[in-house]
Amino acid sequence: MAATRILFLGGTGTISSACVRRSLLLGHDVTVLNRGSGRRPVPDGVRELVADIRDADAVQRAVGQDRFDVIAQFLAFTPQHVQSDLAGFEGHCGQYVFISSASAYQKPPQRLPVTESTPLRNPFWQYSRDKIACEDLLVEAYRDRGFPVTIVRPSHTYDERLLPTMGGWTDISRMRRGKPVVIHGDGTSLWTLTHSDDFAVGFAGLLANPAAIGEAFTITGTHAPTWNQIYRWLADAAGVPDPDFVHVASEAIAARSAELGPGLLGDKSHSMLFDIGKVTALVPEFRTTITFDEGARRILAHFDAHPAEQAVDAERDAVFDGLAAYARS
Repeated sequence: MAATRILFLGGTGTISSACVRRSLLLGHDVTVLNRGSGRRPVPDGVRELVADIRDADAVQRAVGQDRFDVIAQFLAFTPQHVQSDLAGFEGHCGQYVFISSASAYQKPPQRLPVTESTPLRNPFWQYSRDKIACEDLLVEAYRDRGFPVTIVRPSHTYDERLLPTMGGWTDISRMRRGKPVVIHGDGTSLWTLTHSDDFAVGFAGLLANPAAIGEAFTITGTHAPTWNQIYRWLADAAGVPDPDFVHVASEAIAARSAELGPGLLGDKSHSMLFDIGKVTALVPEFRTTITFDEGARRILAHFDAHPAEQAVDAERDAVFDGLAAYARS
């Protein structure tokens, strides 16, 4: 039986790199197309095509007349990106997998757990509205012309190089410096965190799967700690036994930071729990194997071994100083 031919548009990001590794493990014929500047190396055995994904002519020259069983698009964020893919790839693949976002689901959610039938509406975050518009184009193409789309909606997916908190490494630096660390709300909302290696199992099981065509799938784990617990596990992994946590309302953070506000009000300030029965019906081996207590240890081990990646954002550091002072005034 011939190996499944998969083209990853991207392939070196937090999620896509894990999916490339999983596809290789399953024996697929894997090609990645990107600009060749990703932070994560492409594994041996992967064919690399170099092109700017935003340059349709360059992409077509790189791909040539190749036909793929699956094209997995990790780098489309606007309807224009999807229109370009439809123009370039329609008729040249057996399945087009679009990476959307669980942030597209209704905010605030009217009921939990969120399912694939939960309405898509996010008035707070343009990123999410753009993903919804991308989905609308693809669903229309499927309905009108049978375009073989599968939509995947991840929530917060991480690996050892991605901290899930507002400040990233800045939060860890503040912990270690004894400075107050800002947590949005009262820290008790539940947040689903999924390790990229777990995500990849669910994702790979949908590739070249006829039952996935024309469907949308939420792919998240079932691990949903509180934000207080998330920060506590990071503090433990960072060797900070008594961190100074300060709670600030999400609305107050949004009022003081245009950068942080949309992602908080449009996603992280709400408890988010997901029903993943649809994906597990097709991929029964998909489950949570890495919880964030372990994830936090892996993250700190990586950053402590790579001091050059310990970047403190001075502007965000100052914002947190102001927010902490506001909360305690």
